[in-house]
Amino acid sequence: MMFWMKNPPSDHEYHQESPDVSPSRIAWLVVALLVPVALLNYLDRQMLAAMKSSMMGDIPDIATRANWGIVLGSFKWVYAILSPAGGYLADRLSRIRVITASLFVWSAVTWTTGHVQSFPQLVAARALMGISEALYIPAALALVTSVHRGGTRSRAVGLHQIGIYAGIILGGFSGYVADNPSLGWRSAFEACGLIGVVYSIPLYLILTRLLSRDRRTGSNRRLIERANGGENRVVSPLAAVLELFGDFNYVLLVIYFTLPALAGWIVKDWMPDILKEQFALGQGKAGLSAVFYVQFASLVGVGAGGWLADWWNKRSNRGDIYVSALGMSFFLPALFGVGTAGTLGVAIGFLILFGIGWGFFDCNNMPILCRIVKPDLRATGYGLMNLVSISCGGFADWGFGALRDRHVPLAWIFGVFASFAIVSVGVVLMIRPRSKELPI
Repeated sequence: MMFWMKNPPSDHEYHQESPDVSPSRIAWLVVALLVPVALLNYLDRQMLAAMKSSMMGDIPDIATRANWGIVLGSFKWVYAILSPAGGYLADRLSRIRVITASLFVWSAVTWTTGHVQSFPQLVAARALMGISEALYIPAALALVTSVHRGGTRSRAVGLHQIGIYAGIILGGFSGYVADNPSLGWRSAFEACGLIGVVYSIPLYLILTRLLSRDRRTGSNRRLIERANGGENRVVSPLAAVLELFGDFNYVLLVIYFTLPALAGWIVKDWMPDILKEQFALGQGKAGLSAVFYVQFASLVGVGAGGWLADWWNKRSNRGDIYVSALGMSFFLPALFGVGTAGTLGVAIGFLILFGIGWGFFDCNNMPILCRIVKPDLRATGYGLMNLVSISCGGFADWGFGALRDRHVPLAWIFGVFASFAIVSVGVVLMIRPRSKELPI
């Protein structure tokens, strides 16, 4: 019932006249409150990769790597298909409701994952998680960019993404939990699910208080929406899709968002298994080595990339584009290096380079989108980007597993993904934003 209380704030409501907190402080508080949600979002996902061996041993009908790829892909395909719908809802309804309801439901599904007994049940649980998590990212990034305009936008998105990388890093330690006989992989899912369910309650109440209408000043929906970039138009889903894909710059951004993500999903989902086999590591050390260094580097990358993009945007209308392209240029040596590394230390070094490049890329996608898409279509636009990118990522997971089953050399596989990343550099440099802030 808490998600549907009377008179909640609208999706664009960021009251700039609060007598208690300055607008800039409210904007940063919104991001700070969302960081733990982003952390849980990716912690729940990463645990699956880090605890693969224990889960396959406990659920024997998974049987093959290709089936494990289906487990990974089932989440991505459902998540991808429903991301545009999640984005459209976030553009039309209260973003606070969308965010907190999503957290509550996916956390409940995470708890349920700790109780599955078969391959079909695990696939079903991951698919259900895809439904709930599809609502979060478009809504959260749209909310962050609506309260952070101009000079702090890339940094704000970067801070939110830091929560994602922190969640992935923590997920890397879950291999040790799975190896502990007194804990096991099931307890990890149960604990994370319970934490998310509990946090969704104060999150909703606090965000509602921060972003609600101030009745003492007589503020209304129209004034608040204008203060945040304009009023929502009545746009049908089909009209929204046609408007977005009718802009060549948006089409380029969708392509750019997709190509590097193919390699990104492989690194996130398969690297623990790769390092475990290549260097004869235990499950815990393999998960930690595959996750900690690259995600810590990504965490540094989003901070540095966000700051550099905001600085560069003051001097050029394409500053965030240049920073993102710079990050992509790191992918070629990084992926070739990981695919041919002869020692664990060398592999980790190239993973760090990959992580920095990914951070530069990740913190600037939504800011670039904000300068080519109108405010009332940004969550929808990001959801469509997720649809294309993550759908392809699901097939990449399955294809990688199938190629590994056929013993295709890692260097060949990573070489293909490196070529995609290089093509993406040319794609993003073709984008021509019309302004730093596209009005309604």
